[in-house]
Amino acid sequence: MLTIDIKKQLGDLDLQVNAQIPMQGICAVFGRSGAGKTSLVNVLGGLSTPDKGQLTLGDTHLYHQQLRINLPPERRRIGYVFQEARLFPHYSVRGNLNYGNKDKDQVHFDSVVKLLGLGELLKRYPSTLSGGEKQRVAIGRALLTRPQMLLMDEPLAALDLPRKRELIPYLLQLAKTLNLPIIYVSHSLDEILQLADTMLVLDKGKVLVNGHLQAVWDSAEMRPWLPAKEQSSLLMATVTALNKGYRMSKLSLTDGTYLWINGLPLPVDSKLRVRIHANHVSLCKTRPQDSSIRNILPTTITEIIHSESSDNVQVKLAFGDDHIWANITPWACDDLALTVGQSVYAQIKGVSMTESELAQSF
Repeated sequence: MLTIDIKKQLGDLDLQVNAQIPMQGICAVFGRSGAGKTSLVNVLGGLSTPDKGQLTLGDTHLYHQQLRINLPPERRRIGYVFQEARLFPHYSVRGNLNYGNKDKDQVHFDSVVKLLGLGELLKRYPSTLSGGEKQRVAIGRALLTRPQMLLMDEPLAALDLPRKRELIPYLLQLAKTLNLPIIYVSHSLDEILQLADTMLVLDKGKVLVNGHLQAVWDSAEMRPWLPAKEQSSLLMATVTALNKGYRMSKLSLTDGTYLWINGLPLPVDSKLRVRIHANHVSLCKTRPQDSSIRNILPTTITEIIHSESSDNVQVKLAFGDDHIWANITPWACDDLALTVGQSVYAQIKGVSMTESELAQSF
């Protein structure tokens, strides 16, 4: 595990982070501007020293106040990828990559080039590369240093949408292939939904919530941070059957629960993450008959939130090990006389689960 337990005063920002992060996969660090995201990454990378506490990566102390350990950046074996690629303009792509390949290991060089699809770029210079290509080179240079951890500070922020779409598959492949933690700073919820395995939310320098992406997204702490259009739930699913006649895919969730999704271009046994918008979930006290809605789940109400800042009532629904949220009107809530512990049926409209809202998870 990457164990973080540090305090650092940075002007008006009181950075206090206590968290544990898995040694593999992408951990998204999320928060508003000024929350302390980049400050945390700089502490991890050794560019900033905590006032007190400790940082431990596996069995290695990166910083330990009581033991008087503070490894300099060059001894931490940490790769750093910034918003801008920061390539050497007078070096070719090969030259930029070799800058990180200090031991001149050709096998390792070739594997990184293949992983990031850089083979056709090796003879080109940074001025001829797209933004996405530059970032792939920057990531490759960082990987060639053989890091124990990779820090990525909003690597897609400076890219337009086509370049972001170009780079995201490579980042997903990194997470699957590399046996190291990737700390990914972002203020984009869309990026996080597509990439992250775990998520750490910072607010004014403090950890608001930390854990598996699905649990964090589903938490009460996260909901005030989500704009109305983002109020949703995440479910892990496996494709278990295909109905080619209707172009429908059957997704198995937990305890035998399943959903049908239209036009999903993934084979049986594919694992994926499904996003269901709260505005696309309606509730019934009895199971609807002769309904056009294909996905109707028996659930139990576990929480009801009456919001003073909106006209909606947020209802949390449990089924198996999963939860989803539904946004309904106060009138509907009163008319149905909903209470915590009550059994209801959740109707999930198919339009809330489209290809644009599915991200392959692992």
